Amino acid sequence: MSTEINLDRRWLLSTAAMYMAVSKLGFAENAMALLLSQAKLPVEGDLPSFNGVTTWLNSQPLTTAGLRGKVVLVNFWTYTCINSLRALPYVRAWAEKYKDQGLVVIGVQAPEFSFEKNIDNIRWAISAMKIDYPVAVDNDHAVWSAFNNEAWPAVYFADARGRIRHHQFGEGDYERSERILQQMLVEAGVRGLERQLVSIEPRGLEAAANWNSLRSPETYTGNELTAGFASPGGEHANKSRTYKYPNRLDLNHWALQGDWTVGKEAVALNAAGGRIAYRFHARDLHLVMGPAVRGTSVSFRVLIDGHPPGTSHGSDVDEQGNGTVTEQRLYQLIRQPEPVADRSFEIEFLGSGVEAFDFTFG
Repeated sequence: MSTEINLDRRWLLSTAAMYMAVSKLGFAENAMALLLSQAKLPVEGDLPSFNGVTTWLNSQPLTTAGLRGKVVLVNFWTYTCINSLRALPYVRAWAEKYKDQGLVVIGVQAPEFSFEKNIDNIRWAISAMKIDYPVAVDNDHAVWSAFNNEAWPAVYFADARGRIRHHQFGEGDYERSERILQQMLVEAGVRGLERQLVSIEPRGLEAAANWNSLRSPETYTGNELTAGFASPGGEHANKSRTYKYPNRLDLNHWALQGDWTVGKEAVALNAAGGRIAYRFHARDLHLVMGPAVRGTSVSFRVLIDGHPPGTSHGSDVDEQGNGTVTEQRLYQLIRQPEPVADRSFEIEFLGSGVEAFDFTFG
């Protein structure tokens, strides 16, 4: 035991000395690459089977045996999750940059809501999001369970011998993830690997959150997981009911107005003119919603502090707050400029037959 500790201390000291020496010459990126190239990545276990995949998109079925000799990145995501969408530009860029060096990227679409199991919805999403690497549709969460996964997004890195060497839950830490990916490719025998990191300028939904001003949590509308519901009388599960706004809406509380049915996953609008209000504090406000019948559409209008959003409009509405629900997906309704403050959001639907599932912020 003492010998292992001494060896580890010597490795740490020598690696740190090399990092400092190269850094002093002004080559910080090379120093980081050198530091990571000396790191000993742990073996976290074997790459689990992909048995149980509902269907494969952009690829024939893949197996762990068939992936031997390749470095594999497995990305668990779901297409309405804002956290997944903000990580997606990096996964796409890695897939493109390293595909000729032996990297295989697999996106595991593991649904959160029932409509995310619809293959047509998933096909639409991967086309809209320009995903051309293999996507494993994991409707029964069989692959999720095999990996003992815990979050959206999550990335797992497996080496050419089929061993998981690193994983990352949630957004961020992209530089470290790519450096580890590079190290595993070098271990697999890749020579002359380009060490410069991918350059990403995410836009729209994929832009990183403004974490310094984010004070509103994800909020589900369905009665199974909802919090902060403020309409008088509370929610009445699975019953058509006319709801009203309260006299006052506190921060991170929301309310319904009009004829709605509150279900397990979502609130469903029964008559035109229904509204949802939310008092929030964040740069961005998103709402997962869609027409109750696929292929139909519902127009809506958004207000912020009682007025059209103007320059605070999101990518799915115009400056007057007008938009249309056409697919079952995440819609960006507000992206406000600085300074970010407590604001009152309202959406009014001009027709019936829409379902709203989940508020997220950024």
